Amino acid sequence: MSSIRYTVRFPRPSTHYAEIEAEFPTSGHPEIQLFMAVWTPGSYLVREYARHVEDVRAGNCPIVKTAKNRWTVETGGADRIHISYRVYCREMSVRTNWVEDTFALLNGAPTFLSLVGGRHLPHHVRLILPPEWKTSISGLPQTNLPHEYLAADYDTLVDSPILAGNPAVHTFDIDGIPHYLVNQGEEPVWDAARAVADLETIVRHYKSMWGSLPYDKYVFLNLITEAGGGLEHKNSMVIMTSRWSTSTRKAWCGWLSLASHEFFHVWNVKRLRPAELGPFDYEGENHTRSLWVAEGITDYYAPLALRRAGLITDAEYLNGPDGTGGLAGIIHALQTTPGRLVQSAELASFDAWIKLYRPDENSTNTTISYYTKGTVVAWLLDARLRVATGGAKSLDDLILLLYSRHSGETGFTPEQFKAAAEEVAGTSLRDFFHRTVETTEELDYAEALEHFGLRFHTASADGKTGEGKAWLGAETKVDNSRLLVTKILRGTPAHDAGLNVDDELLAIDDFRVRPGELAKRLENYKPGRQVSLLLARRDKLTRLDLTLGEEPGRLTLTSL
Repeated sequence: MSSIRYTVRFPRPSTHYAEIEAEFPTSGHPEIQLFMAVWTPGSYLVREYARHVEDVRAGNCPIVKTAKNRWTVETGGADRIHISYRVYCREMSVRTNWVEDTFALLNGAPTFLSLVGGRHLPHHVRLILPPEWKTSISGLPQTNLPHEYLAADYDTLVDSPILAGNPAVHTFDIDGIPHYLVNQGEEPVWDAARAVADLETIVRHYKSMWGSLPYDKYVFLNLITEAGGGLEHKNSMVIMTSRWSTSTRKAWCGWLSLASHEFFHVWNVKRLRPAELGPFDYEGENHTRSLWVAEGITDYYAPLALRRAGLITDAEYLNGPDGTGGLAGIIHALQTTPGRLVQSAELASFDAWIKLYRPDENSTNTTISYYTKGTVVAWLLDARLRVATGGAKSLDDLILLLYSRHSGETGFTPEQFKAAAEEVAGTSLRDFFHRTVETTEELDYAEALEHFGLRFHTASADGKTGEGKAWLGAETKVDNSRLLVTKILRGTPAHDAGLNVDDELLAIDDFRVRPGELAKRLENYKPGRQVSLLLARRDKLTRLDLTLGEEPGRLTLTSL
């Protein structure tokens, strides 16, 4: 079978470029078309990766760019065509490329041009490393040559990031399957031994839950680069963190939860997926109404797995290590987001391409995160299944049933997901799904609270009991020694009074408010007090009368 071959070089990595030579079979055609993906699976936004591609050449063969991410090459009857190009790699994220003097992270979608109609072909990737770099690693199988990898097809290539440089590589085996923790930027302050031990605990827990590990190796690419985020792949993940993430309990629980989330995707998304997410259209949006399943259910299990595995306590699971997070923090975030009354979980999933990754100052008022609401719905669904079956079944049974039926090539539809849930419950869940994911009705927490033996408790915003704090309902920032409004929540005093984003707040009741001292000033007022705001709007002084509200208390969960 013909194959596509790439050679990747980093002649001057400090300039952030990767230089790529590629060979494509022509199958005797007078011309071939090449394309670059515009997005990467798991991150649902068209990112226009071709914008970082430069100097595309085809030797002596004519080549013409015909679209934002496509090129046509005249073959002149040749069996194979040689292409060269450069890619600028300086975006520190899990879905893009980064090249510097010490290491390179390459993701498939933003790196490799491929052949239109040739996605099924094997794709070989060979790296020529700078002399001072000794290691490369990927979820891809390696050939007999150093730093050469073989992807069975384009989908596999896109799903297999590569890290090169001199990372610290730690290993553990489970049932003879090797697992690699690859720490780029590891320093003594970062506790690698603790990370290896806890990751092994997470993997063993999920193996027990799902019944097996569906890969022959797994690679945790952990970039300790003072960045954040994670992205799942079929037998690897890329996560980014801080060198201080092992230094505090809150940060450590956050890193574990991120790793747990991305690892749960080994099953949920990478093998059990919404029907619309495959085969992928890499050149356009792939809309689905089920991202609340793909990401929300995954987010529900991420900390739950840590609790079941004994890595966090009940209190940390419910309220976070510092009392402001956990399941209660997620519910609090949803219930204080006005957009929950505007956008359903299914619509949030469908509109991910235009809304989730492109927030503005009004997004909180008009949208919800399918991660956040999906997590809450998963908790409610778990309770609903347990109650309906007298404790005999749970969300675990539902996802295992779905995995047994739909983890093949076709995926599941929203209707199939709901039908499987009703099968597990042994009763209709039509009203449940209508209320929780199809509409913007307020959620009912009573059943879940009663079943799990929990209750909500609300403390004042500063965590103390007693009279609430005065509140504007606006978020601010200090910019160039100015106190600027950055966000206004719908239905708050600021919204009702007509305060605008970008207004500069100067005084309350004719007493100057210095930048950075708004919270301290508001401590002198009680909720219900009418005040006069002096502000500058596009440099024109304006006054607004405003009645202060009471800052919403922080929601926590306690056992009955």
